[in-house]
Amino acid sequence: MTDGTTEMAAPAPGQKGIPGFLGRHPLPILTLLCLALWLPGLVSLPALDRDESRFAQASRQMLESGNYVDIRLGQVPRYKKPVGIYWLQSATTAAAAPFVGTQTIWTYRLASLLGALLAVWLTVWTARAVLSPLGTFFAGTLMAGTLLLTAEASIATTDAVLLACCVAMQGVALRIYKASRVADAPSPSTGLVLAGWAALGLGILVKGPVAPALAAVTLIPLCLWDRKFKWLARFQPLLGLPVVLAIVLPWLIAIALASNGAFFEQSLGDDFAAKLAGGQESHGALPGYFLLLSAATFWPAILFIAPAIAAAVPRHRDPMIRFLLCWAAGWWLLVEIVPTKLPHYIINAYPAFAILVGAWLSGPMLVSLWEKIAAWVAGLQFVIGAAALTAALVLLPRLYGGGDTLWLWGVAALGAVLALAALGLFAAGQRGFALLAVTLAALVFYPALTAGAGPHLDQLWMTRRLAAATQSQTQANDPPPVLAGYNEPSMLFALGADLGLSDGKGAAEIAARNGGLALIEAQERGPFLARLAELQADAETRATVEGFNYSRGRKAVVTIYRVIAAAP
Repeated sequence: MTDGTTEMAAPAPGQKGIPGFLGRHPLPILTLLCLALWLPGLVSLPALDRDESRFAQASRQMLESGNYVDIRLGQVPRYKKPVGIYWLQSATTAAAAPFVGTQTIWTYRLASLLGALLAVWLTVWTARAVLSPLGTFFAGTLMAGTLLLTAEASIATTDAVLLACCVAMQGVALRIYKASRVADAPSPSTGLVLAGWAALGLGILVKGPVAPALAAVTLIPLCLWDRKFKWLARFQPLLGLPVVLAIVLPWLIAIALASNGAFFEQSLGDDFAAKLAGGQESHGALPGYFLLLSAATFWPAILFIAPAIAAAVPRHRDPMIRFLLCWAAGWWLLVEIVPTKLPHYIINAYPAFAILVGAWLSGPMLVSLWEKIAAWVAGLQFVIGAAALTAALVLLPRLYGGGDTLWLWGVAALGAVLALAALGLFAAGQRGFALLAVTLAALVFYPALTAGAGPHLDQLWMTRRLAAATQSQTQANDPPPVLAGYNEPSMLFALGADLGLSDGKGAAEIAARNGGLALIEAQERGPFLARLAELQADAETRATVEGFNYSRGRKAVVTIYRVIAAAP
């Protein structure tokens, strides 16, 4: 039944003092940490382009229309992702709507906040099958503090919720594998096994094939490595598959009927297949992309990841190490191979890395040569990430805001000092204190960026200024405005689903027919005015808004015109 006893499977004896308290009560402490890191960005940043505004607007239209089967963005279907995240965002907004309405972006972000919090809790739960109580707290802390999870917890997209589903699924799979490979390890109950299948079904309902792909790249290498497949029967697929189908099939049937099959054509044929075939929407990159980004996206956990991996690889005979390595490496290799790459694709490997680091931080101080080399690499990566965060606090207000802000310079200096202190403690072998220092550095850097600097970067928040200018120019009985050029989803969220989207010529035709306001970006101004002249309609300039379109990486100038409808 086993290759021998596992070093990681037996929890260490209970500890006293602060370490013992942290190990016994990780969830309340980690919850407070998560809220301190994530809430400032969630409540302070405007709606972001592009995916966040697409998800939030589609969820708002679902809530306001009462149609919880079909997914629409503005006047067109949105058939790129399944319905799970829209249901969750609609639910959180419905709960908050009596107090703040449906036009506040943070209500849609609450689904991500809850998903990320659940992912941290489930990382602790998964680690409990592997680590000592203190090690599980370390793993949860590292998971909560990563820059990428902080970002995903603060915006209204799918990935934080999907991560919670994936960690639940993987946590059950780890316990099943442990029972098959470690002597005297208890077998998970049928209820727990079915809960893992339910997590898989919910993951499919949130983001289609991602959760099954994660399971595949973990379990298939494990089976090949062990040359054993019979243990897969412990997943009880005859009971589990009906659970998945019960979760997924009702909506799939409903959307197939409502869309006449268009959902599958667009989500699988256009969206998913396009990601596999090439870099979709200019998001292509060569393998190595996630390795290059890791200094920032894994920060501050990056300080510990390389030595933790160096310590884990020689212990691959340990079944729990083997599972975690397959989980982390399998997913990493998959997303590096797929041509389309976005920073958040790697996030499903984070929990495995966090648990490996938790094992290293709570383990013995014996350090191999490879660990020492890896520690130098990790220190360099950590410094790069800290320098990037420090520079962001100093430079972003100067480049995109109102200029230098002295208090942000002070905060940047404090964060840098804490990061350097963490590096020194790490070099001195004080792992626990180094973890404390990097956590404090994250608590300084992240809220300062998201709530301190972020809301005041007016050049980046062009939609906010353009929407305010449009509303100030709107008159009673005006038709919905028409927009050409700057067709960003955040404008739909700001001005509503009836906003007209077109090019310059089409905007002129709509405005000449209906009158009202036309919002025309500079490159569409010529075709707009030329077509208006052909239609003998008059346009009066009312306002001009300039900014930086970060989705396209270029400056943008939008002019607001009031158009007098042409005579019939």
